[in-house]
Amino acid sequence: MAVTQQEIENRLWAAADELRVAMPEAQYSSVIFPLMFWKYLSDTWDHEHQKFLAENEGWDSLTAEEAQQIEYRDYQSFEIPLVLRGTDQERRASWSTHLATIAQPGLGQRVRTSLRAIETANPDKFSRIFGNMPWTSEEVLPGDVLAGVMQAMNRVPKMHEGNMSYDVLGGAYEYLLKRFSDGSGTRAGQFFTPREVVELIIEILNPQNYESVYDPTCGSGGLLIASASLLKARGKRGYTLSLYGQEAVGDTAGVARMNLFMHNLTQFKIEVGDTLKDPRFKNPDGSVRQFDVVVANPPYSQKWKPWSNDPRAIGGVAPQSSADWAFVQHMIASMDPKKGRAGVVLPHGVLFRGGQEAAIRKRVLDDDLLEAVIGLPANLFYSTGIPTAILVFRARGTKDENRQNGVLFIDASKRFAKAKNRNILTDSDVADIVAAYKPKSDSDNPPADLGGGNGLAVRFVSTTEIMANGYDLNIGRYVKQSAVEGEDLATLIQAYNLARAERQRAEEHMLAVLAKAGIEGFDE
Repeated sequence: MAVTQQEIENRLWAAADELRVAMPEAQYSSVIFPLMFWKYLSDTWDHEHQKFLAENEGWDSLTAEEAQQIEYRDYQSFEIPLVLRGTDQERRASWSTHLATIAQPGLGQRVRTSLRAIETANPDKFSRIFGNMPWTSEEVLPGDVLAGVMQAMNRVPKMHEGNMSYDVLGGAYEYLLKRFSDGSGTRAGQFFTPREVVELIIEILNPQNYESVYDPTCGSGGLLIASASLLKARGKRGYTLSLYGQEAVGDTAGVARMNLFMHNLTQFKIEVGDTLKDPRFKNPDGSVRQFDVVVANPPYSQKWKPWSNDPRAIGGVAPQSSADWAFVQHMIASMDPKKGRAGVVLPHGVLFRGGQEAAIRKRVLDDDLLEAVIGLPANLFYSTGIPTAILVFRARGTKDENRQNGVLFIDASKRFAKAKNRNILTDSDVADIVAAYKPKSDSDNPPADLGGGNGLAVRFVSTTEIMANGYDLNIGRYVKQSAVEGEDLATLIQAYNLARAERQRAEEHMLAVLAKAGIEGFDE
């Protein structure tokens, strides 16, 4: 009888649970993902090797070099090399080889040597994919615990295409991502965006066959994978997408690469580095490379070293205290000028904070780059409980006719269901938000105000009206929810605190200007 998806997931979690005696749950991913990917590579290599042997019965008449050339030309897509060549300990760097030696001392070091050998043998595919691997040290993870993890994981069926579809394999990987995120609190925000938020952004940006998709803060690669999954679900060719990502944390970038491979997506490039300081995707002239679709869930209100002279800084330079708008500026610079569109999740403060951020916001609106602002419910994310918003941008002059010279506001803050640790968007929530976003086919102007009946409030607002409000994009200024009594208290408190802090900054600036002019007494 075939093993079900749930049984596979349960066996993977049983392997992870072996770590409970050695480390907190927040650290499980650093061990489980490299081991799972190693088993996947080894199972796949062994499967193709057996096909090669079966289909080439006379292979033993060939030299070892000739046989290897044929196998890697016609069967294998990567190499599992031999290690300790020429010694009595020579062995292949595969899962099954090491499983036979788990009772011997030095297991962690042997595993480390083999994983590094795989990286070295496949530099274009697997360079540094397994991360720093501190867990291979006996002091971090005792050999008997590592052996227990490997034995438990070996109960998972063979992870190759002949035995397990990539849908099942990728689903199992994503199950672990979510399970680790559920158990690791705020740390999960470093690499995982909830699936329903990912699906909402991708549905809105609507990638097409053969397009390029770029995530400048890609984490575990969920937004990139969702782009291909959406096309596949619609009967199109997700594998034709060219996927690009940059991630500041090397080990997290490795998680993203493994995730993409285990979803059978091979047309990708993941770079490591600080996107704002050192963007890795550039044109020969030094400008940032441009893509059809740009997506991101960047770290919120992160302190950074502002640019001194960078062409990405349209409208000004974001303040040192928050890189939110700097990420937006980078994404705008990365949009293809003919059909580029971008979607980013950010805290509500970007909509109304003053100073340098207000100047950037003004430029973006004057250039008619912002298409939509979608307010999300509070407590959707693992890393923060504050309400967030999706901002949708389109390259200059590419908006739908009914969307030009204005912004579509959608308040979806009441559309959620309660889950164990956080709020979630249901499938119907996502579908209704996408339907509210999609431009209408008729030539009439978008409705001035919709909402109340389905928990959404929607309004298209002209740039002229926004300009009259000082380029403030606070959603509540433009759309009103009818059921105010149902407002989430945490959302109200957060909005109040943000507004109070902004008012205090404005008062301090005003008093400083008055004092400089010799006018005093206003602060008494």
